[in-house]
Amino acid sequence: MKSRLSPDAVISSVQPEDFPRVVEVWEASVRATHDFVTEDDIQFFRPLVRAGLPNVAHLACMRDERGDVAGFIGVNDAKVDMLFVAPTAMGQGIGRQLLTHAIAAFGAQTLDVNEQNPQAVGFYLRMGFEVVGRSELDDFGKPYPLLHMHLGGSAARAMFLNLAT
Repeated sequence: MKSRLSPDAVISSVQPEDFPRVVEVWEASVRATHDFVTEDDIQFFRPLVRAGLPNVAHLACMRDERGDVAGFIGVNDAKVDMLFVAPTAMGQGIGRQLLTHAIAAFGAQTLDVNEQNPQAVGFYLRMGFEVVGRSELDDFGKPYPLLHMHLGGSAARAMFLNLAT
């Protein structure tokens, strides 16, 4: 069943009491979009995601009509470290709104995306990011190639700033 955003949905901060739901959204999103990730790796990453949340400098979310986190973004040092949307909330513009907010409010300019996730790669390309490098392994040495992306030139940045105002 699709969850709906509240008609007055706004981007808000993720609170520590939201962390269990954030991990649920992360896992559901990975299962829906990362068919290349093994079950063992989901089990490996889950506690790392949970343990890392308090260390994310900027962690923002959008909530559904029940007030539950429907999608979230995490930014450290101008880099988007995580952007995940619950499968039941996909296709409602949550990712676009969160990314636009991260660029305007947190100065996000770079990100890494799994090369094997063409949906996400296409999303970031449409959002004005450009591939500037590639790594064969992820940050944990696992065989999940990463594309390193940077927000395109000043026109792309201006577009985001205009969208955010």
